[in-house]
Amino acid sequence: MPQAASSSLPIDDDAAPRVVPAARIRGDGEAIDAAHALAADFAQGAAQRDQARSLPWREIERYSASGLGGITVPREYGGAQVSHVTLADVFRIISAADPSLGQIPQNHFGALNLLRQVGTPQQKRRYYEGVLAGRRLGNAGPERHTRHARDVQARLVADGDGYRLSGRKFYSTGALYAHWIPTKALDTEGRLVTVLLERGAPGLTVVDDWSSFGQRTTASGTVLLDNVRVEADTVLPAWTLLETPALQGPFAQLMQAAIDAGIAEAALNDTVKFLRERARPWAEAGVERATQDPYVIGDVGRLFIDLHAAQAVLTEAAAHLDEATPRALDTDDVAAASIAVARAKALTTEIALAASETLFELSGARASLAEFNLDRHWRNARTHTLHDPVRWKYHAVGNYLLNGRRPNRHSWI
Repeated sequence: MPQAASSSLPIDDDAAPRVVPAARIRGDGEAIDAAHALAADFAQGAAQRDQARSLPWREIERYSASGLGGITVPREYGGAQVSHVTLADVFRIISAADPSLGQIPQNHFGALNLLRQVGTPQQKRRYYEGVLAGRRLGNAGPERHTRHARDVQARLVADGDGYRLSGRKFYSTGALYAHWIPTKALDTEGRLVTVLLERGAPGLTVVDDWSSFGQRTTASGTVLLDNVRVEADTVLPAWTLLETPALQGPFAQLMQAAIDAGIAEAALNDTVKFLRERARPWAEAGVERATQDPYVIGDVGRLFIDLHAAQAVLTEAAAHLDEATPRALDTDDVAAASIAVARAKALTTEIALAASETLFELSGARASLAEFNLDRHWRNARTHTLHDPVRWKYHAVGNYLLNGRRPNRHSWI
């Protein structure tokens, strides 16, 4: 069983992590304070964890103990039910410290949002109570070697009063660290469902085979399902969200955009620090310090303006979701929310890539040395922004404005 540690440990992939008692966050301000406190700690070893691919068990347990995992639980179930603006800020703050630690809880909150919309009162009580007590949710959704990311092949097979499930999942961010693993499958009628599997269930194995050059400690590897028993009361009818207007897609994309905003912020902060402390000016600039180079000054200014714009549109999109959530939604409401978040995702993607690449152009050859590990910002940005192509965000916005075409409803828009 994994234990709290700041370095990689031998992991029994079939066992569930321990449950660390969680504090109870009561409101938005407490959530932001907790995020800042964790970020200050997480930032200290982020470069070293990335370089060694040291799995962040200590940091994950600190995250759980802080109570941040329960901040979207509805108030009627004992949670803080923070705003979307606050949730986006929490993701941005943590991701600026360590974007792997920012991404790991993403599917946790996505599953809680799904539970809120389609779960029974009994399911909500069970899983909300578990989360508030410190349990984590992971993910086993996409499958490899299928036509596309939404092509689900795993299917429930009836077994008495429950089911059996077999399959092979990949991109399973958070599964290694989770107590419950939400798993996408088709039900016996071919409809999309999410099954909340217990970590440690017979036949369920989490394999840490994530080998990406970025977001290295998310452990977004493989989940193997070998005739796993599925109880009927662990199945969430995700298919109903395809038939009823809901904000599941914009909600998921808001977190993605916030992670990218955090990556951009970290890259720009490190750029400024390196320019002030280590970089040399170009000889022809005729200045004593790199920070006096007029071209460097102009480029840094432009990057920070672009970052501020991305952050502002991200907050605007989150506020749009806050305004829409209490209402009875129609398809136009969902389309408008998706477009609002798509604008933010486009801008955060662009600034994350631009900031992390321009860092080296401005800082010079010395910034490429392995001892600084500054390339992690670009590796993280490039890897995370591959989650869903930004070219389709521009297409969605343009098609909506020009032709009145609503974007499709799924977790990638």
